[in-house]
Order: sequence, then C-alpha cells, then structure tokens
Amino acid sequence: MLGAGAWGTALAMQATRAGCLATLWARDAARADAICRAHANERYLPGVALPMTLGVTASLAEALCGAGLVLLVVPAQHLRTVVAALPERLPPLLVCAKGVEQGSLALPLEILAELRPGVPAGVLSGPNFAHEVAAGLPAAAVVASTDPHLREVADRLLATPAFRLYGSEDPVGVQVGGAAKNVIAIAAGVVTGAGLGENARAALITRGVAELSRLTLALGGRAETAAGLSGLGDLMLTAAGPGSRNTSLGMALGQGRSMAEVLAGRSGVTEGVATAPALLARAAQAGVELPICAAVAALLEGRMTVPQAIAQLLARPRRGE
Repeated sequence: MLGAGAWGTALAMQATRAGCLATLWARDAARADAICRAHANERYLPGVALPMTLGVTASLAEALCGAGLVLLVVPAQHLRTVVAALPERLPPLLVCAKGVEQGSLALPLEILAELRPGVPAGVLSGPNFAHEVAAGLPAAAVVASTDPHLREVADRLLATPAFRLYGSEDPVGVQVGGAAKNVIAIAAGVVTGAGLGENARAALITRGVAELSRLTLALGGRAETAAGLSGLGDLMLTAAGPGSRNTSLGMALGQGRSMAEVLAGRSGVTEGVATAPALLARAAQAGVELPICAAVAALLEGRMTVPQAIAQLLARPRRGE
C-alpha cells in the first residue's frame, strides 16, 4: 500500500485480515518509524492497533519487493509524482485515489496509462469510511478494470466475508463517480450548514447523481455505474454527515466560515477542493454542463457567496427531469 494515510492504513489492515503479507509505505521516514514503534497510525487512525505482521517502510524498493499487487493510496494530486518514482517493471496497480488532476485534467488511470503504459491497472472505489474498514465492519466496494485477471487478483487478495468486492468493466464510470461525489458532498454540506432543510439536500444529491451520470456517459462510461456503489452509494456515504471531510467543509462554509479558516484546522486532504475546478474543466472539454459542481467551484474560489450560489441554482430555467 503506497500511502500511509487513513485509507492506506485501513486497506493494509484489510489485506492482512484477508491473509496477505502486506507492507505499508509512508513517504516520510520519520512517519514510518513512528508507526512502526507505536504499532498504530495515531495521526490518521488514532487508537487503532495495527497487525503485528504488517510491514511499514519509507523505502519504495522494500515496499514493492515481492508484491503481487500494488495499491496506490495517495491523494489524486500527488499520484503522478509517486507513479513517476516507481520502476518500469511493476505488478498490477490498483488506484484507490479519487479525483481529477489539476492542470492535465486526467483521471487517475489516465495518469497511469501515460507514465506506465502496458502495466495492468484498475481502480478501487465505493462507500467506505477508513475507520470502519479498519475496525472490520461490513463494507462493499468496486474493483473496476478492463483486465479480468486484475479484478480476480484484487478480490483474492483483499476480499473477506465482511469486505465484499464487486467487479466492474467500467473504470471510467467508477472514476467519475469517485471524483464527482466529493464535489457534490461539499454542496450537500453547504445546504445543511445553511439550514436549508432535508428536502433541499435530497434534491441536490439527486440532481448531483444526474450530473455525474451525464459526465460518465460523455467520457465513455456507462450510465448505470452512477447508480452503483461507486456513484450513488459513495455519494450517500460522503454526504451523510460531518464524518466526511468534504461534507464537513461544506457545512462550515454554509455556516459562514471562510475557506482559509476551515482548511487551517485540517490534517487530512479534502479532495473535493482540488477536484471541483478540474472536474468542471474536464466536463467543459466534453461539452457537459455541471451546474452544482460549477456553483461549488465558484464558492471555493471566492467568486460567489453561499446565498449567491443558492440563488443561482434555484434560478435555473425549468426543465423536465
């Protein structure tokens, strides 16, 4: 597992639970040493004891030695840097990051295809809170790849009765769902923070699913993927309440706090902040309109206030569903 945040640590625990010898890679040597000494990742999963068999290292060579599958669990905006540092010959790669890269506007698997062409690759996504997976609570996720062997390998190495994996042949749809849900969850948080009620939040989430479905189709994915675990399922979890970084950020903005104030008190990455403008630009390239995501991007960039964003969405021309 390349990436020692909450999700990387939880997936390393899950792999161990599934009977694998797993190694967790941390970019910072001091962080790796602290995790080893404490047998815990106190910064991201406080109070959770790690399996004694779990290896932790800051050496990429050590982490990759003998690996049958590599999980890339770094933030989407850092994925390119990590992949570029990997050797040319690699085992299958499974991306566990969600987002659209700023600048290139590439989805995660497009970055892998550019930097390591020919290496089997897929994406893991779904409605998963890291602390619940770490605790072994029941969960499900999707492994999407055009390579059936990779889907089988991922299932064999990661799945347990309490962590059910479903295969998908639509990696585009799964990646779009994972990226868009973070942006829409910020909007749902704004609705909650501003006290607009559950009717408004339900309507926004539903229209958000319509947006990610339109973009999925435009990029070559399948509309039905938007209604699955990596689309609607992940959005339901992420927008459920303050346990989500994206929703809690939106709630704070809806309550009138500034972006600088909210981000100053955070240690984890709120993926929707970087993803919103990149997702919007990628959609514009495809000729797809995303009004909710556009409002979020304007709000995050300070080009619009919360009341203005709400008024703009409500003033849109009436149309059939």
